[in-house]
Amino acid sequence: MGLKHSHPQLFPGDIVEYRRNKYFSHFAVFYGEKDGVPYVAHLTCRDSDAKLPLFGRALRSEVKLDPLELLGKRYKVNNMLDDSFPSRDFHGVVKPAIDELMGREVTFDILFHNSEHQATLLRYGVKKSQQIERIYEHIMPAWKKLFNEKKL
Repeated sequence: MGLKHSHPQLFPGDIVEYRRNKYFSHFAVFYGEKDGVPYVAHLTCRDSDAKLPLFGRALRSEVKLDPLELLGKRYKVNNMLDDSFPSRDFHGVVKPAIDELMGREVTFDILFHNSEHQATLLRYGVKKSQQIERIYEHIMPAWKKLFNEKKL
């Protein structure tokens, strides 16, 4: 069911990674089961005409609860910052934070607030995106001209 090296059992608050392509993954936080169906909370875009590939931003995004396998049948647990930060209490902190975010508009920004940022913020209280840190040096030169021309 999971990817190679995936953790066989999910616990509430685990970060779930869905590989999308060579460079990017989508991240969610395992929320638990409802009526026997496992659910994850994740940041998703609602913009019907989101210009995400061009500008890396979507103003109309939200945190949603979806069935675990709706986002993909191949996934793995990736609690990537466990060695650096303590995970927060799921029932006391993370679940109430997810419940409060539900239905509220959030701005998605590929560099500053993507699904990995959201997942690490919920689990650890710290916004980090290791995938962006890895490719930032390649993205920045292409976007620097657009920033300077105030097109981005």
